[in-house]
Parts: sequence; C-alpha cells; structure tokens
Amino acid sequence: MLRKLLLPAILLILAYGFWISPEFKQISAGVAIFLFGMISLEEGFRAFTGGLLESLLRRMTDRLWKSLSLGIITTTVMQSSSLVSVITISFLSAGLIGLTAGIGIIFGANLGTTTGAWLIAGLGMKVDISAYAMPLLVFGVILLLQKSRSLKGVGYVLAGLGFVFLGIHYTKEGFASLENGLDLGVYAVPGFAGLLLFTGIGVAATVVIQSSHAMLVLIITALAAQQITYENALALAIGANIGTTITAIIGAMGANIDGKRLAAAHLLFNVVTGLVAIVAIRQLTVAVDLVSAAVHVAADDYTLKLAVFHTLFNLLGVLLMLPFTGRIVRLLNRLLETPVPAAVQPRYLNDSVMELPQATLEAVRQEILRLYDHAFEVMARGVNISPEALRSEIDIDVLVQRPLRQENFDIDEEYDQRVKGLYGVIVAFISRASQALPPASAEQLFALRESARHIVEAVKDTKHLRKNLTRHVLSPNSDIRRQYNGIRVHLGSVLRQLDELRHEGGGPATALSLDAIRVEIERFGESINSAIDQLIRDNRIAADVATSLMNDSGYAYHIGRNLVSAGETALLAHDQRLGHAVRSVALDEAEIDEIAKAHRS
Repeated sequence: MLRKLLLPAILLILAYGFWISPEFKQISAGVAIFLFGMISLEEGFRAFTGGLLESLLRRMTDRLWKSLSLGIITTTVMQSSSLVSVITISFLSAGLIGLTAGIGIIFGANLGTTTGAWLIAGLGMKVDISAYAMPLLVFGVILLLQKSRSLKGVGYVLAGLGFVFLGIHYTKEGFASLENGLDLGVYAVPGFAGLLLFTGIGVAATVVIQSSHAMLVLIITALAAQQITYENALALAIGANIGTTITAIIGAMGANIDGKRLAAAHLLFNVVTGLVAIVAIRQLTVAVDLVSAAVHVAADDYTLKLAVFHTLFNLLGVLLMLPFTGRIVRLLNRLLETPVPAAVQPRYLNDSVMELPQATLEAVRQEILRLYDHAFEVMARGVNISPEALRSEIDIDVLVQRPLRQENFDIDEEYDQRVKGLYGVIVAFISRASQALPPASAEQLFALRESARHIVEAVKDTKHLRKNLTRHVLSPNSDIRRQYNGIRVHLGSVLRQLDELRHEGGGPATALSLDAIRVEIERFGESINSAIDQLIRDNRIAADVATSLMNDSGYAYHIGRNLVSAGETALLAHDQRLGHAVRSVALDEAEIDEIAKAHRS
C-alpha cells in the first residue's frame, strides 16, 4: 500500500514545488534532462554489447587487479556505474564470471564513477557546455533515424551526451536564479550533526533519483551557486555514494544467488567506505587540501575540491576493502547460502541474464549442460550402471559384468522429475528471450533448444530400451545376455566420453572427439545388426527376442546420435567463431560411414 502511494506523493510534491518556485522547476527540469541523457547513453552502449564488452568481461577477469581495472575503465568510458553493475550481475548470473571477479569490477566501478565528478566540476561549471549540446543532439537524432544498429547506438550516445550537457546547464542556471530569491545556505547545519544529516539526505535523494551522477550534478551546481556549504556538500557526496547501491540491488532482484551476493558486496563496500569517510572526515579534508595544492586547484575552488574528495574517499575504500576480497566472498557465501533446488528448477535462467544477448546464450547453454548432467545419471542408471562408477576409471566391461543391484529405480518418475520439468522451463525461457534478441543470437538460441530436445529424446529412448534390457540381461540364453551387455557397454562408453568432453570446456579437440564417437556409433550399429543376423540364421535366438533386440539396438543407436548432436551445439556454443570453424572441418555423414565400413573390412 505504501509503495502505491509513494509515486503519487512524489508527483504532488513536485507539482507544488513547480507552482511556488520557477527556480525549483528549472532545477528539476535540468535533473530530468540529465537523467534522460544518462538513459540514452546506457541505451547507446547497450547497442554495442554482444562483442567488445562481453569479450573484455570474459577475458580480463582471471586476476583481481584485472577485474578492478576493467571496472574503472568501463565506468570511465560509459559514465554509468549502474550499467556496469547491471551487466556484471547479468554475467555473474549466467556463470560467465566468478563472484571474486564481479566484486573486483564493482570496486573498480566505484572508483571509475568519480571521473564524473571531475567532468561536471571541471567542465560543466567552467564552460558553457550548452553550446555543445545542440550539435550533439542534431547529429544524434539523425543517426537514430538510420536502420543500422551500430549507427543507432552512436546516435543514442551523442544524443545522450547532448541531454547530459543540457541538463547540467539548466540545473546550473536554476541554482543561479535561486541565489537571487532564496538562500539555501541559511539551512546549513555545522559540525558532526550536519555531516550525519546531509549524508542521510544524500542517501535518500539518490535512492529516489537512482543516479549518483545526477545527484553529483545537483551537489556541485548548488555548491557553485553557494546554496550549500562545502562541508555539507562533502556529506551529500558520501550519501550519494551509499544511495547509488539501490540500482545494483534492484538489478539483483531477478538474479540468482550469486547476483544477490554481488549486490550485497556492492552495498557492503559503499556503506563501509561511507562510514570510514564520516569517521575520518577531518583527515580527508586535510588530504583534499594537500592534493588540491599539488595539482594546482585553487583553495577556494570548492567544486573541484569536492571532486578530489569524491576520488580520495572511494580510493580509500578500495585500498581498505581489496585485501579482504577473499574473506568477503567467504562471508557472503556463508550468509547467503545457495538453496538446494529441486532438479526441475533452473539454476541459471532468470530475468537478469536477459539484459545482454551473450549472457542469455551462456545462461541457456549452462542450463542445458545441467539438463545433460541429470540425463546422464538417469540414462546410466537406466542401463543399470552406477553414474559414479561410470565417471571413474574402471573399465566399462568390468562394470557391466558386476551383479545387478535390485534397486527401486523408476525411470519414468526420474524422467518426469529431473528431465521433463527442466526441459519445459528451458523451452519456455527460450521462447520468451528470443523475442528480445537480434536475429543472429536468436538463431543460436534455437540451436541450443534443439540441443536440449536431443537430450530429452535420448532419455526417452533409454526409457523404451530399459523395458527389455532389465529382463534380457538376466536371460539364461548367453547369446541374448551378451548382446544386451554389448548395448550397455556401448552406451556406457558414449556417456563416459561425452561426460569427459563436457567437463573439458570445449575447443578444437572437442569436434575431433565427437567425430570419433560418431564413427564408434556407426560401427556399433553395423556390428550388432550383423551379429543379430548371424544369430537368427543359426537359430540361436527366438524370433520375438530377435525383434526386441533389433528394436533395442535401434534405440541404443539413436541414443548415441542424439547425445552427440546435443554435445556438438552445447559444448561449442560458448564460442560462435570456434564453433563455425570446428564444424567446417568436422566429418560429414558420408565420411563417417566410409570410415566405419573401412574399419569393418
């Protein structure tokens, strides 16, 4: 109920403010234009996702210092720590990066966002940047009308910069006009009480605006117009730093447990940094004076000194928190424990991964690999082989000769609980996600859906195979036992090889291994068909048993084919260029048949 009343209350307060004060209206309009510019900038940079940014996030996060540097650079370029946070949560939820790397990026983003204060204080307050806004808006809108996604992205960036400049101009003009009619400086609160009060105001205002950059515009322009004191401006900046975590928290609401841990780390960093800045405010102001003098900032240039302060206390926070990153990860893992989900519940599919095409594809791929893990166990037990033993180095022929355990294994129930439900969730997610993806990414997504279908078909065939296999491996006829145990050995070999490839992470050798498995499947098909023909000619098996054996060997053949087809897509989908290159040198059906026949002869 309270949340429903909040928006109308804010609108009424703004409307009342517009009515009683033209200056308040101009300041509010300036902030609104600035925020619209930030939204346009974010939209522009999103147009270039799917390439450079994703590659950087994946390749530059193997070391903590790289993650920190990446956070600084990307936030400095995009001037949006919120966008960097949302993208990082998206990639973390998809399993593309680890929690330690994500925390490093968030730490770097906090430091990178301080460059915004320098731009606003150094450029926005010293130069009439509204003169640059008009050309940027014109060029930006022209590019927005083009069909090319890249040109549209550039258009959004240019238009966004134009609106940002225009917003700073109107906010500055509003405070300049306010100076003649109302002096907000009389409301300044000195001492530690004022520090706490204005920190709280900074937190609340940033939570409402949801942009620390917009809040900094307000603080710096008000400070330049002498509407607030320097000390109160420092407190507002501390509050804005804490309040900006609301964006990451909102972004993590639809994320998995790792995304929530990252949002908690972001909040922890900013709160600890803010508390340290409050406690050490005297020492920090002395440090600001020393650094300002060293870089030739005038003693009375409080806007630039505020930018120095903003950088120093964020740098202090990074220096204090970075050595404890490992402990922070362990603490978050302990406080926010991974829930033990039912097998049918997805682990990687959530709304946060849909922010970026690459994250969406990787999340679906990871979920399909998880679907395969469940299918592996169901199929292994379906042919009466222990999954744990199949993942060991014990020879499969030895495993097959072990006495069967009379366990209560209902393959239909296992299929319904562990495979069918998860497959349905994957298909539903792909149908929803494909609508927001560019055509090339949607095509990859549908290929992954086919991979999941192949896995499910393999399990279904195993269900059919098990009906006869369980009975015939105990047959008094040694020929029948031998053939059904041969099917078990073949499927065990295919499952083991694919499981090994699944945990190797893909690569050029993967396609060669998949080709080898295909050849093995073709040899099996020809070999067992030949053996069945011979047994029938020799009258060593009855006609009804021969029919069952032929059907079951067909199931085994198709199980192998489906699993290899699933593996080809799921194992290579994380690197599209590698996948195309590998598939271009992979053997076709005719070549596989030729190799299989040559081996037989």
